[in-house]
Amino acid sequence: MIEDIKKDAQTRMSKALDALASNFNKIRTGRAHPSILDSIRVSYYGSDMPLSQVANINVEDARTLSVTPWEKNMVPEIEKAIMKSDLGLNPSTAGSVIRIPMPMLTEETRKNFIREAKGEAETARVSIRNIRRDAMAEIKALEKEKEISEDEERRASDEIQKITDKFVGDVDKALAAKEKDLMEI
Repeated sequence: MIEDIKKDAQTRMSKALDALASNFNKIRTGRAHPSILDSIRVSYYGSDMPLSQVANINVEDARTLSVTPWEKNMVPEIEKAIMKSDLGLNPSTAGSVIRIPMPMLTEETRKNFIREAKGEAETARVSIRNIRRDAMAEIKALEKEKEISEDEERRASDEIQKITDKFVGDVDKALAAKEKDLMEI
């Protein structure tokens, strides 16, 4: 029973860490990376599709992405979707290839992105702590119903706290790496 609670907490905490990594991918650095465009959705025959499912996304050089739609008539739709996104990108089209140059990041922009990254990290920490709270409540309920002893409850609580500390540490490491990445010129 206690093992199930710990496994569930660990699984949920790792999902929170995965969500953080996904959110960090949306915060662009100065370098071109295909995951920057993951959040962009394109209208494709009446339904919204992720850009990666209607086009090929490649890194041309360190500062340029190229998007090659599988159907030529999708070029204007994709261009419009990229411009509407809140990524601040300006695509240029040459035939059926859309090139997206990554603008240089100013000091102010970098600081704003770091602030955004810190906000995402704090959200992940709160999520992890909420998962800890839920797990601790389940363990307390087991102890209250005399299914486990006080010693087992204390030991399980300590183990859940250790798991929480590990995941919060992972969030801090991910944030430090993202900050370092953003401050590189």
